[in-house]
Amino acid sequence: MITPTGPVILAEGVRKTYASRSRPSLDGFDLTVFPGTVHALLGPNGAGKTTAVRVMSTLTRFDEGRVRVAGHDVVAESRRVRERIGLTGQYAALDEVLSGRRNLEMFARLHHLRARAAKVRAAELLERFGLTDAAERPVRHYSGGMRRRLDLAASLILDPRVLFLDEPTTGLDPRSRAEVWRAVRDLVDRGTTVLLTTQYLEEADRLADAVSVVEAGRVIAEGSPEELKKRVGGSRVEVVLADPSQVEKAAEVLKRTCGSPLDVDPDTQTVRAPVGGRGSELARVVRALDEAGLEVEDIALRRPSLDEVFLSLTGRRTGEGA
Repeated sequence: MITPTGPVILAEGVRKTYASRSRPSLDGFDLTVFPGTVHALLGPNGAGKTTAVRVMSTLTRFDEGRVRVAGHDVVAESRRVRERIGLTGQYAALDEVLSGRRNLEMFARLHHLRARAAKVRAAELLERFGLTDAAERPVRHYSGGMRRRLDLAASLILDPRVLFLDEPTTGLDPRSRAEVWRAVRDLVDRGTTVLLTTQYLEEADRLADAVSVVEAGRVIAEGSPEELKKRVGGSRVEVVLADPSQVEKAAEVLKRTCGSPLDVDPDTQTVRAPVGGRGSELARVVRALDEAGLEVEDIALRRPSLDEVFLSLTGRRTGEGA
């Protein structure tokens, strides 16, 4: 849950325009992230998510606004910020010839740990991410999920307060993606704050305590996944009729039973109506349809999705480019 303490990331009125582009990448970007949470930036390619991460992680200078991370200004105190953050990009930054262990030891040495301390830290991270058995294998033989877990481990050499994950599961299969999700939740349970950019609705839904929907370089909506879903309405009952000729009659039954506006799709023989979301309401609809002698092929109580939230806010889905 979001804590009442002060934000660990604060961005206010951030603007960034690249000389090669006709419109700003960030155009009044505002963001507040609280400690010990996963905060997702959700939006399509070109929305400004990666630029925002680069600004907040001190990699890109911005034109206007103010950004503070882990209590420090990212411009005036960039070195202090870098000492307190970790960053994992869209592609694993690993040496494929070296073993997993040697990769972590190398990163530890780059962070100025002594040789013995680097070995100890590498062993700790290999164990934490379930990679001990594969520690001596060259990274080129790792699966996609294993590479991403090793990449996460490398970003945690200095045990950062804030971890930026820029689309960390791009290109991974469902099993590998689930492995990364478990690793992220474990990090947060240990006290790390995670800022996650993603195009995957399920990823934001599963991982995030809070979601900021990004469009054209600014945040256009934010809240918990459940709060955002409520913006497009509550749950709905969805009925698929076995007989196309019964669609209109089913619509009359649902209107009478639910007392709400209907969505009727004759092509798919489907009728939908908003309901409160309780199982008892679904049972009431089933009884009414049965009493009317209607043959139902499928019936379900469905909740709104984050995809529907994004579609209602922007008129397009997250997979569509800007």
